[in-house]
Amino acid sequence: MPELIAVIILISSLLGIGIIIYRKASLLLKLPEIVPLESNREKLLDKIKNFSFPKSFTFEIFLQKILSKIRILTLRTDSKTSNWLQKLREKSKKKKNKLEEDDYWQKLKSSTKQKE
Repeated sequence: MPELIAVIILISSLLGIGIIIYRKASLLLKLPEIVPLESNREKLLDKIKNFSFPKSFTFEIFLQKILSKIRILTLRTDSKTSNWLQKLREKSKKKKNKLEEDDYWQKLKSSTKQKE
């Protein structure tokens, strides 16, 4: 039974794909041919060769911008790591306080001493 259902789904899917292709065939025939990739590459290389830097461009300003972005990134990571460290310290402090508050063994020792 599952095989029959799978075959029916396969056949209906193939028929659906065939119908879609049949309907869109006229549009596909009207499309222009694809321009070869080499001509696009040549156009891109020409644009790169003809590109000129702006007159106001200086490498010092470029370097300043890059360094300021790197500084911002390092400050953000430093802030994030300090927050993580603070949270870890708080968790360990809570665990330590919880262990100190847990005086089960002390009570047990004192109760056994009283019985003797």
